[in-house]
This record gives sequence, C-alpha cells and structure tokens, in this order.
Amino acid sequence: MLLQFALVLAMLLQVFAAGISIKLTRVTKYNVSWMLISAGFIIMVVRCLVEFLPTISDFAQQTFRELYVWLGVAVSLFFALGVFWIQKIFKYMKKVEQEKRDMEKNLLNAIIQAEETERKRFAKDLHDGLGPILSTVKMSLSSVTRIEKDDQTKKILHHTDLVIDEAIKSIREISNNLSPHILNNFGLNKAVRNFINKINYSDTIKIKYTSNFGDDRFDTNTEVVLYRVLCELINNTIKHAEATTISILLEKSDGKITCRYRDNGKGFDKSLLYSPQLSGMGFSNMVTRINSLNGSFDLTSEKDKGTKATIIVPF
Repeated sequence: MLLQFALVLAMLLQVFAAGISIKLTRVTKYNVSWMLISAGFIIMVVRCLVEFLPTISDFAQQTFRELYVWLGVAVSLFFALGVFWIQKIFKYMKKVEQEKRDMEKNLLNAIIQAEETERKRFAKDLHDGLGPILSTVKMSLSSVTRIEKDDQTKKILHHTDLVIDEAIKSIREISNNLSPHILNNFGLNKAVRNFINKINYSDTIKIKYTSNFGDDRFDTNTEVVLYRVLCELINNTIKHAEATTISILLEKSDGKITCRYRDNGKGFDKSLLYSPQLSGMGFSNMVTRINSLNGSFDLTSEKDKGTKATIIVPF
C-alpha cells in the first residue's frame, strides 16, 4: 500500500514538473531545452506506471523489463540534452546582463559629457558675455571719476570701481571652476596643480601634491572625472574635516592611474555616508563617476584619524 502511494505521488509530481517545463517554453529563449526536459518527465511518468502496474494487476515486472530499461535510457538522454541546452539560456542571460551594464555605462558617459558640454557653454557665456559688459561699465566709471570734482562722489565712484573689479574677478573664477581651461588645454596634472596652488596661496590649508604624469594626456572623460572627484574631495576636507594638511599622490603605472588622497582631519563614521547628515559630500556622485571609467573608489575614515581615499582607473 505504501509503495503504491509513493508511486502515485511520484507520478503526480512528475506530471506537475512536466507542466511547469511546458509553461517555460513560452517565456524563455532556447525553449528546446524545456521541451526535452518535459519529455523526460513524461517518460518518467510512464516508467513509474510500468512499476505501478504489477502492484495492482497480475502483470509480472519481468514482462516490462526491457521497456523499463529503454525508458530509463530515454529519460537520461532527454535530461542530458535538456541540461546542455539550458546552459545556453544562462549564457544568453549573461550576455543580456553585460549589454545592460554596457548600456548603463554608455548612458552615464553621455550624461557626464553632456554635463561638461553645458558647463563649457555656461562658462563661455559668463566669460564672453557678462565679462565684457562689466569691463565696459568699469571704463565708463573711470571716465566719470576723472571728470568728477567732488571728493565724496569720487570716493563713491572709487568704491564702485573696486566692486566691479571684484565682480570681474569672481566671474573669471566661476568660469574657470565650471570649465577649467587648463584642464582642456594642458591636461590633468597641470589643472590639479593649478587648483591646489590657488588653495595653498589662500593659506587656508596646506596641500602636498606629487605626480609622475608630467605633460601626459589621457582620455577626456578620464581627465574630467578624476579632476572633478579630486576637487570634490578637497572641498569636502576644507568644509567638513577641520584639517590642516592634505597629501595627494597621482601616478600612472601598468596601464592604470592611481590616486591616493589623505587628510589629517577629524574624520567621520563611514556608515553615515549615505545618510542625510553627509548627503552634501557627494560620495555617491564620486563613486558613480569613477564606476563610469570601470575604476574603483575606496574611502576609509575614522574619528580623529582623518580620511583616506584610493582611486584606481584604467587608461
């Protein structure tokens, strides 16, 4: 009785499995594999039936012995062929996943390029549009200052002239920050050094910079991304870390660019990187940009022990 129940249960499960395999032929690629597996399950049902018949009738098991063996061979063959075809499904899935990653990377690169193009356009509009207007105002003001005799008025005009000078200087700095001409014309090494020299000149923090790049140039995307990420790291240190020194090593070797960044600031809890408290640090933005270059970004920080970052990208 127990054997009969077990055989019936096995047949029901095999029929159910065959039904699922048949259903999968409609929703997956390379559906030949599921047809073969379905056939294998159906043959297994027949095989179980051959075993079940002697338990409820006068048929001797030896009567179906040869059929039972051939059914076993058929099951093995169908399952083996089915599994062989299933591996093609996994290869196809891997191919689709790779195409998806490539598409995401291309989309991200397109966004970065569009952002840089818009930065350049805006910087040019500021420099070539508003800059000359302010220069013209300054010239006109200088002419009025020479004509005006009243000392109080001259003082006001002189002060206005200084304000216009400061506005022109600010426009140049904003334009350069939006799209640094040094990066476009002379490369990553000189652009980073120029940015650091300005900060060192302001005496707010001391930055030590070392590089073996020389005048080497790299892909435009690589230079732009590394420059933006380094500027973001430096700005974060100045704003949040209360550090006095920063050290930056930028070197190329074995087909990759390595950047090692370190400050002596107060550090922070790394688990808070994605929290609202540190959302302004742009960590996810930096990681996304580095990932677009197939690079790696590793950042570590501890309370009162500063922050370290290691960036590696291929070139």
